[in-house]
Amino acid sequence: MVTDLLDSGVVPRFGIDIVAMTALIFGLYYRRYRDKELVTAASLFNVFAFGVLTILSSVEFSLAAGFGLFAILALFTLRSEQISKIEITYFFGSVAIAVICSIHGTTLPFVLVVVGFVLLGAYVFDHPRILKSVDGIKITLDKIDPDTLSDPAKMRAGLSERLGVEVMSYQILALNYITDMAQINVYYRK
Repeated sequence: MVTDLLDSGVVPRFGIDIVAMTALIFGLYYRRYRDKELVTAASLFNVFAFGVLTILSSVEFSLAAGFGLFAILALFTLRSEQISKIEITYFFGSVAIAVICSIHGTTLPFVLVVVGFVLLGAYVFDHPRILKSVDGIKITLDKIDPDTLSDPAKMRAGLSERLGVEVMSYQILALNYITDMAQINVYYRK
């Protein structure tokens, strides 16, 4: 059993997977966003996906079955709470690393290069200095402004005044008229 694991290359592939996932999720995402819940979910999902894909890549597995697997994964997003574009991107990155590392038929140097490209892309394109002029934050307002939906320019001006920054845009996540609360993503310039 242990010799099968060593002969199949699973152990070094798992090592590459764990190092790359740790660099992506803990080294990049967590240091920038401090979202412990997503870090845990993405890390565990990576390990689970690696295990499943390693088994599937060692048996006869059709392309249609692979698409079926991804269709099942897509259902998770429909049945769970909404997450931001950044969160889903890092989550997908974690899954992509598991897929890249677990599929047999590629050499370890090739796997290292492709994983390196994934990590380099995440580092460069989500670097704070690249888009440093605009930042975002999720806020909850204790009162729904009457202009929330009817006058976006007036709502932006009100948010700018309230927050003390120039609000570039906002996205309404939820309005609760029972508790008179609004959850909003605010994108602003300092």
